[in-house]
Amino acid sequence: MNEDLILLIGEKIKSKRTQKKITVETLAKNAGVTKGLISQIENNRTVPSLPVLFNIIQALNEDLKTFFEDMHVHFTNGHVLIIRKGEEKPFEKEPVRGFTYKRILTKSLVTQAIDVAVLDLKKGAGRKQMITTDAFECKHILKGKIEYQIEKEKFTLEAGDTLFFDGRARHRVKNIGSAEASILIVYLF
Repeated sequence: MNEDLILLIGEKIKSKRTQKKITVETLAKNAGVTKGLISQIENNRTVPSLPVLFNIIQALNEDLKTFFEDMHVHFTNGHVLIIRKGEEKPFEKEPVRGFTYKRILTKSLVTQAIDVAVLDLKKGAGRKQMITTDAFECKHILKGKIEYQIEKEKFTLEAGDTLFFDGRARHRVKNIGSAEASILIVYLF
């Protein structure tokens, strides 16, 4: 299976689950996994093993072929991809008030996968809980002033600053500026 598709699995699972009005808890129970694992998969923070993925698809009452049939990415050619302004696809990683993600690109590179997104944070928006991801993270501040906490250390970043770190470290972000902030995010799985 292509890694481009692997990054879209979480989005597809969440879409099917919400479409069928199944709670995270019910899906987890029916698939034989934890609620936390479903949440991490839906938010592209981890990639499920094949047996877990098959259990989730079965718990969603989906046919395996049907589940994967529309999961493909269209590229202009093998070397160049242009994403024009406005072509970003909004998505929700987690229900945090004031956060708006827009996916710019999901593409595998050699044997690595990459996920590129823009996160807009309204004034005062911030994550209360520390999180982790199974990726290296590169954050480029497009506008505003944010505070990133990684483990016990806090960093203040402004437009033009870039932060790169191992997402397995517990972290959280907060907009500490006087206006909306935007962050270009690159996840390297």
